[in-house]
Amino acid sequence: MKIATIGVHVLDTHVIGIESIPERSDGQLVETIRVSPAGTAGGTAVVLSRLGAQVHSFGAVGDDPIGTTLLALLEREGVDVAGLVRKADQQTSASVIPVRPNGDRPAWHCIGANGAFTLDDLDLAALEGCSFVHLGGPEFLGGEAAGRLLAHARSLGATTSLDILAPGDPDMLAWVADALPHTDYLLPNDEQVLGFTGATSLADGARALVAAGAGCVAVTQGSKGALVVTADETIEVPAYAIDVIDTTGCGDAFSAGFLRGLSLGRDLRGAAELGCATAAQVAQGVGTDAGVYSLASVEAFVRAR
Repeated sequence: MKIATIGVHVLDTHVIGIESIPERSDGQLVETIRVSPAGTAGGTAVVLSRLGAQVHSFGAVGDDPIGTTLLALLEREGVDVAGLVRKADQQTSASVIPVRPNGDRPAWHCIGANGAFTLDDLDLAALEGCSFVHLGGPEFLGGEAAGRLLAHARSLGATTSLDILAPGDPDMLAWVADALPHTDYLLPNDEQVLGFTGATSLADGARALVAAGAGCVAVTQGSKGALVVTADETIEVPAYAIDVIDTTGCGDAFSAGFLRGLSLGRDLRGAAELGCATAAQVAQGVGTDAGVYSLASVEAFVRAR
């Protein structure tokens, strides 16, 4: 499987064991502080590479130490970063994520170079030979540009997928709507689906997105698992029972597992099962790149259910 992951790349700093923000200039000891590559393109790229895919990432980072660190972490995971351009006038996108003992994870985020990435930064010829093209964060390009990109990918014979980063809002859906008819697989979460469509049920909301042009909508539902909807069927796949440490990046992990499953010839249910199992690996550590997992170990996890 050769896949291009295009769009949002972020360096996450996770702070585990936050009970409160210290007052004034006081300090506080925490359990763990670590950094990891993240984002709807970057995080998905890392997991896809661990699952045995040949991954080429495209996007923008700043010409700063954060960008250098992010590129090094992606390369360490086997991701080809030649398509990530460095912008001297932008800082690399970054987040600080304080994780509370109950698993809640508010975040501080700087958009940085992700907001400056355009199609002019992308060598479309580099997409040739990719069997999948995944666009994470189409809202930064806008629907018209995102649609042109995905249409081009399809013209090359690639399967296309889309993961919107922004919260669910009808205006945001309208902003990216031009991309949906060129999207084989839309990969939102449950709150986005309900927010985008105003539907009262997740299944109805997913069907509305299919009617808007997406070929298939695979929705993550947190501890409930995933819901996969096409014009012809609705499939529900439960989550795996695990001890959750940090859910940061679980959506990206599901996307990676789902797409990898499709590339292996699995049907929609089988792909969603692999997606949920992959997300379960990530949730048991801190960050998308925590721990050690592979396609073989995730498949064994699926079989053991």
